[in-house]
Amino acid sequence: MLRKADHRVPVLIVGGSLVGLSMSLFLGRLGVRHMLVERHSGTSHHPRGRGNNVRTMELFRVAGIEPDIHTAASLLSDNHGILQAPTLVGDAGEWLFKHIDPSGGLARFSPTGWCLCSQNDLEPVLLDGARRLGGDLRYSHEMETFEHDAEGVTAIVRDRGSEERYTVHADYLVAADGPRSPVRSRLGIHQSGPGELFANVSVTFRSKLLADVVGDRRFICCYLTDPEADGALLPVDNKERWVFHAPWHPERGETLDDFTEDRLARHIRRAVGVPDLDVELTGKASWRAAERVADRYREGRVFLAGDSAHEMSPTGAFGSNTGIQDAHNLAWKLAAVLEGWAGPHLLETYDTERRPVAAATSARASARSVEHSHPGFSPSPGVGNKKGGILPVVLGYRYPKGAVIDADPAQPVVPEGMDLAGQPGSRAPHMWLHRGGERISTIDLYERSLVLLTDAPDDAGWHAAARRVADRDGVRLDAYRIGPGPDADLTHDSDTDDWARVHGTTADGAVLVRPDGFVAWRAPGAVPDPEAALRKVLATLLRTD
Repeated sequence: MLRKADHRVPVLIVGGSLVGLSMSLFLGRLGVRHMLVERHSGTSHHPRGRGNNVRTMELFRVAGIEPDIHTAASLLSDNHGILQAPTLVGDAGEWLFKHIDPSGGLARFSPTGWCLCSQNDLEPVLLDGARRLGGDLRYSHEMETFEHDAEGVTAIVRDRGSEERYTVHADYLVAADGPRSPVRSRLGIHQSGPGELFANVSVTFRSKLLADVVGDRRFICCYLTDPEADGALLPVDNKERWVFHAPWHPERGETLDDFTEDRLARHIRRAVGVPDLDVELTGKASWRAAERVADRYREGRVFLAGDSAHEMSPTGAFGSNTGIQDAHNLAWKLAAVLEGWAGPHLLETYDTERRPVAAATSARASARSVEHSHPGFSPSPGVGNKKGGILPVVLGYRYPKGAVIDADPAQPVVPEGMDLAGQPGSRAPHMWLHRGGERISTIDLYERSLVLLTDAPDDAGWHAAARRVADRDGVRLDAYRIGPGPDADLTHDSDTDDWARVHGTTADGAVLVRPDGFVAWRAPGAVPDPEAALRKVLATLLRTD
């Protein structure tokens, strides 16, 4: 029996870093009341987790905070590529890649792009956005324990400032409490994978002279390869604030106490190649890279997201992006169930969809570390073998099973190439449209409801059927007719556009897209009774049958 609660909320989020804050933002956008508790006193001060990939930026675009993120990221807006060099003195070295999208081909797939915004700059943007939407975010508050049963979750939370304890009853708990997740441990959920890969000591420091040594090489990261002083150098402001990741080998008996300020300063000077470089250390933090995925993402009404669900090598920033996308996938499903237009079994698809993505992505992250010869990483046999392009991993991944209908279960989660053509289980295609006087992407349509795309005029009757289903059944379902004529709700950006061709159907067909922008189902053509067909699809999709 759960104890009486002092507070009642539909969702309790444990952890207020990137994933927990994103969860709060996404739930707030969907109107879901929630509370977030975070044991630390505020957002991160350490400039880490800086790479926000194109899929994550799509989510932040739809959530309305993309401009704020670009403002927060302005200091590094001209930094691109990964450099590898023996030192920074002279011109030796090579670019592992100089631009992430050198040919501009990404514009075919997305209305946005990658953004370099460090965690300490991004988290305040997420925090402000979540609070503007009414999120109850409590820093310096720590969940000490919780109980859960078929009716919900009751947690005991301690205010670390006043030492007051109170109880919170929630319908659901989302654990975004990091790689050593107390929630995952309490649930007895194990992890699978190669385990620990390597360890680093991350140092923030000031150096006014280093900018002259770097010159006009505006890199995201530079791997410095002196065998006696290797490491990774990252700019914070391209002027005097920097981060250096030095290899740490606990397996050889090294302790954090061994990394004195003097040792670290000497290491940085040798790595850079300037013996008298001015180095003023301002912070130090240790971290261990690992490849692990939780054996399940759910236990009853408790869900894991982010690092509590999966750990990945930091090369490529796959971990934080995968965690943010976890939150987005789970948020719309929680909202649908809490609002009553989906059955509770819909929540089972969170694990079905997201866990395979994490397994495939974590393998790719390890491979990226091998390709980049990440300092301190000596991979074991079999680790890092999964090669391939980056874009299919970050944007082209699929859900062969889950809240999708007629997806091909034999298809790999991460395809070899980019093929976003409206297949069920894939992210819906991007194309530019006009709504009134506004130019929008199809991606901008997907957030608060299911969306049915049909032709204008809709001679097959899909649009009217969708309106009747939404009105009579209470399902959040919007329908848009796309075409050049007066019946269109959305018009093409150019005369050569054809929404049906882009989405793999015909003018008499229809495409149903989920609130997270993934194709749930498509009809290749007209059917005798579109309303009955839609009802059957929605009952299966939303687990209400």
